[in-house]
Amino acid sequence: MLRTLRAISLSLSLSLLLLSACGKDGVSDEEGARAAYLGLDFAVQKAMQLGFDGFNAASSANIPPQMTTGAATGTMDVTGQVDQGASANKGMRLDVALIDYSDETDPDAEVAITYDTNPDALPRLTLQLRSIPNGTMTGTFVGTFSMRGDLEGDVTLNLSFSGAIEQHPSDEALVRRVAGSTTVTGTATSQYGVYAVELTI
Repeated sequence: MLRTLRAISLSLSLSLLLLSACGKDGVSDEEGARAAYLGLDFAVQKAMQLGFDGFNAASSANIPPQMTTGAATGTMDVTGQVDQGASANKGMRLDVALIDYSDETDPDAEVAITYDTNPDALPRLTLQLRSIPNGTMTGTFVGTFSMRGDLEGDVTLNLSFSGAIEQHPSDEALVRRVAGSTTVTGTATSQYGVYAVELTI
């Protein structure tokens, strides 16, 4: 099940609060609750990266819009604001939009989900950077995504994360997240249950 996504090297601790009925096309609640989040796992990491890209490119309170594509289909757009001034502590308040988005590239995957967001209620990514450039990062990613494909309905993320930041080795004017230092915790709630997320990226 989910062979492509299972290939991701993540440290996951699961606790599932499950409904009693089965999901669409025989997918169990346990499988569905897990799959609803795993289909967004790469998207969470991409959203954080686009946030840093926007921070590094910003010359005003509004970051330049940042965009990337799903590994299989669709797009992700990140827009929003960043604190200005000379302080070594800055915050970002970002909106994340997905259109026809999927990272599932395995044609034999048993569960394939495509995600969209409501343009009138976009998921919100917040980032707080402390002691820039070599300091810490905290933040949240909260919002609802609609699913279609092998799972349907909504999945709502309520995630928190923390980790280290550093000066980019190729450009002292840029800041990046220290890979492998960020812990992500929270929940992904759908009609299939509540999936508890605990991982390090």
